[in-house]
Amino acid sequence: MEIVDTHTHVISPDTARYPVDPVGGKQSGWSQDHPVDIDGLVRALDDASVAKAVVVQASTVYGHDNRYVVEAVRAHPDRFVGVYSIDALAEDAVSRIEHWQGQGLAGFRLFTTGTTMPGQSDWLGHERSLPAWAYAAEHNIPVCLQMTIQGLPALRKILDRFPRVRVLLDHCARPDLSDGRPYQASKGLFDLASYPGAHLKLTHRALAAAAQGKSTVVDFLADLVAAYGADRIAWGSNFPAAEGTPRTILAEAREAVSGLPRAEQAMILGGTARRFYPALTTGATSA
Repeated sequence: MEIVDTHTHVISPDTARYPVDPVGGKQSGWSQDHPVDIDGLVRALDDASVAKAVVVQASTVYGHDNRYVVEAVRAHPDRFVGVYSIDALAEDAVSRIEHWQGQGLAGFRLFTTGTTMPGQSDWLGHERSLPAWAYAAEHNIPVCLQMTIQGLPALRKILDRFPRVRVLLDHCARPDLSDGRPYQASKGLFDLASYPGAHLKLTHRALAAAAQGKSTVVDFLADLVAAYGADRIAWGSNFPAAEGTPRTILAEAREAVSGLPRAEQAMILGGTARRFYPALTTGATSA
């Protein structure tokens, strides 16, 4: 079983070359307390026997300056693919997509919530953002979306308008699962499965939520796979934002999915990532 991590970050020690300019104006605590550079990420993934990884722009550090992600992909084109951040409301959003794709990156990220920006931003699906979505649909560019479950109605409108768009929701859109089966508080997450372009990123945050209140990880994963299929669920470590190392985080994920059939485990821990980001198989493109 070849493991692919869909959610890693890199932080450069060179603040002169890569100045801090976070989305929302506040740098994340994790990036200050335990940053990991490109070489450190490679060593951590080697220790965990993770074959390949998606390096996702650290939006709470560099905002939309994706140059360090580009450096990571260029340094290890057979190991990494990169996901860049854009301001979807900007007039030059489409040209920014073209630029970063041309630098060898493999898809963009929209950051609408996070530890430094709690709550769901109201610009998701704004009319000014539609050209970026249209370009993604036309050019088959995958979209990584950091959002809460409160943003699902806006996302449904986007997917109704652009049914060819493929989206991957960080942390399964941060659902509230504490009510347990049939998960009425997060019914919108399960209903979203009717959109074939909707994919979920299974991280430590989602697994922690699945262990709260009346919920169990076993129940949640069984229901999630029943709704989406394993081929639309992808594991991500969120390292180094998450506590622990890729080795320990992966061990927890393996335990969580251990009750699923072997083929579904393999899909969640690597297969879905390769389908969603074909560059993981073909290799990053050169600038």
